[in-house]
Amino acid sequence: MVKHEAMLYERLPDNKVRCNLCGRRCLIKDGGLGFCRVRKNESGRLYSLNYAEACAAHADPIGKKPLMHFHPGAYVMSIATVGCNFRCKFCDNWAISQEEDITGRYFPPDEVVKAAKEYNCQGVSYTYTEPTIFFEYAYDTAVLAHKNGLFNTFVTNGYMTPEAVRKIAPYLDAATVDFKGGGDPKFYREFSSVPSVDPIYDSLIEMKKQGIHIEITNLVVPEIGDSMQRIRELAEWICENLGADTPFHLLRFHPDYRLTTIRATEVKTLEEAYKVSRDAGLNYIYIGNVPGHKYENTYCPECGELLIERYGFGIVRWNLTKDMKCPSCGTKIPIKGKFHREGFAFPSPII
Repeated sequence: MVKHEAMLYERLPDNKVRCNLCGRRCLIKDGGLGFCRVRKNESGRLYSLNYAEACAAHADPIGKKPLMHFHPGAYVMSIATVGCNFRCKFCDNWAISQEEDITGRYFPPDEVVKAAKEYNCQGVSYTYTEPTIFFEYAYDTAVLAHKNGLFNTFVTNGYMTPEAVRKIAPYLDAATVDFKGGGDPKFYREFSSVPSVDPIYDSLIEMKKQGIHIEITNLVVPEIGDSMQRIRELAEWICENLGADTPFHLLRFHPDYRLTTIRATEVKTLEEAYKVSRDAGLNYIYIGNVPGHKYENTYCPECGELLIERYGFGIVRWNLTKDMKCPSCGTKIPIKGKFHREGFAFPSPII
C-alpha cells in the first residue's frame, strides 16, 4: 500500500481534519477514517489509503459508461479502487464498492496510460466505484493521460464538492452523473445512506460552468423509485440548468446486493419515463440495460431520422455527416469529439 497525502482537506485543532472532496465533508478525528473508509487521519494529516491500488481495470467501450454523445465508438481504459461514499442497497458493484479492506493490484498512473495505449484506447475512465474517493489517483492519472493525448471521463454519483470539480476540471473532459430514484431525497436517505441530495446539483452546476461534457443517468427502481413526477422534475431541472441537449439515460433496475426482492423494471415503465422526459423538454433520451430497444438509438430531434443505431454498448450503424449533422434535415447534433468505429463492443478485463 502506497501512503499518499490527500488533496483538499483542512487541518483543524486537536489533530482533526475536514475532508473537502465529497459532499459529506467528513470531520475526522486523529486515527479515524472518513465515511468512504479509504481516507485516514494520521496525526492531523489526511492520507489516501487506496492510491493506485486498482481493484478493476478493463478496456471498455465508451457506451458502457454510458456516454452516447462523447467520442462515440471509442474505447476507454476503465479503472477503480475499493470504497465508496454511498451505501446503496442495490449496488451492482458492491463487492468492490463496499469492501472494507484495501485490496487490489498496484497500477500506477504511468502503467494505466501505457495499458490504455497498448489496448488501443482513446481515453481513461474512472468508474465502477466512486472516483471521488480515489481522487488523487484519478487526478495524477488524468494529468498524465492528457499529456499523452488521451481524454478522461468520470462515472460518478455526483457527490463531489465544487472545489473538487474545479481541481479536476482542467483534465476532466466528460462525466456521467448517476442519479437514483429520480433524485428523491427520501429514496437517497433510505436506500443509499445519503443525508442530502443538494451537493449533486451543486457539483453539476460547477461541471457545466467548467465546460465538462455531462450526461445524466437515472436508475428507475420499481415501486420505490419510479415516480413519474420525480422523473419529470429531474428532467425539467436538467433542461433548465444543463440544457435541453443534455443526454438523459433511463436505466433499468435489476435486483442485486441487499435489494433482491424487487423485480426488474418493466420496459413499459421505462417507456413511460421516456415520454415524461421528452414532454419536459429534453431532446436526447435513452433507455439503458435493455439491449435492442429502439430508444438505445439516437434520433434527430427535428425530423426523427435515425442517426446512430446501437445494440448494447456498440454502434451498429452510423448515419451522421462528418460535421455531425443530420443527413436528412441538416440539424447539428451536439456530439463532442469524433466518431471512432462501428461494430459490437465488449469489455476486455486487465485486472
